[in-house]
Amino acid sequence: MKPMLRLLCVFALAAPLIAQTSARPAITGIAFARFYTTDPVGAQKFYGDTLGFERKQVDGVWFYPVNNAQWIEVLTSPPPQPNVRLDALAFTTRDAAQLVRYLQAHGIKPELPLAHGQFGVRDPEGNLILFVQSGSVKPVASAAVSPNATSTRLIHAGFMVHDRDKEDAFWQAILGFRPYWHGGHIDTVTDYVALQVPDGSDWIEYMLNPAPAPSLRQSGMSDHFSLGVAHMQDAVAALARNHCDGANCSRTQMGRDGKMQLNLFDPDQTRVEFMEFVPTREPCCSPFTGAHPTAVEDK
Repeated sequence: MKPMLRLLCVFALAAPLIAQTSARPAITGIAFARFYTTDPVGAQKFYGDTLGFERKQVDGVWFYPVNNAQWIEVLTSPPPQPNVRLDALAFTTRDAAQLVRYLQAHGIKPELPLAHGQFGVRDPEGNLILFVQSGSVKPVASAAVSPNATSTRLIHAGFMVHDRDKEDAFWQAILGFRPYWHGGHIDTVTDYVALQVPDGSDWIEYMLNPAPAPSLRQSGMSDHFSLGVAHMQDAVAALARNHCDGANCSRTQMGRDGKMQLNLFDPDQTRVEFMEFVPTREPCCSPFTGAHPTAVEDK
């Protein structure tokens, strides 16, 4: 065989393998958010009684299923930092093994190797980001929705970001997350950047301009998750049925994105943001550039 023909044959054989390695599988939504608690009794009262989720426990981790594909995890071990309670955010993918290959092809080595349908990497700011094979977490996949649940949909999660450009290089350029909305406390300053998953309507939220040494309350405001509802008054009524105690249980407000919201805080100051699926007013600062979430997660 002539050298040039031999070289062409090698390229022809290698091309399908390269294409397979470089293809990013679907990332369809948020799977879970994981937080530490220093008050297990208070955390159970908050997540179990007030929010109305039924607790499951596996290997010392508390699972609170929101639906059969999304959940909240709570760790009762001591947090590694005194002013931070967020441990990890996780996203659902249709092919975890292929996503590992894709990320490795882009120079990102898993910190937690693929096992039981999950693996983990670090984003540029050191946040632990997990990816979960659809349907692989049996305690959640088999869970029935709690009759006392105040929401059956996890729609976004936010975290402190110091360097937006570095995060964009990871979340947008490599993972394919798409701009959804951005805004701030005032129209001329961007404090929040919402990026939707590549193949769904859930989103992450950069919480920009954090304090140099945030207090637990400040980090809890930023490192948060959001429960979606069609009508905020339904959430208020559900919280009342669950004997939610305090003024925040019915204190609704209009967000800068034009969506009605209500904020609660767990015993460790982690914020839970109830939010309506669609805006009822024009948002400040920028238009929405993606489809709004619905009561059923994109799978």
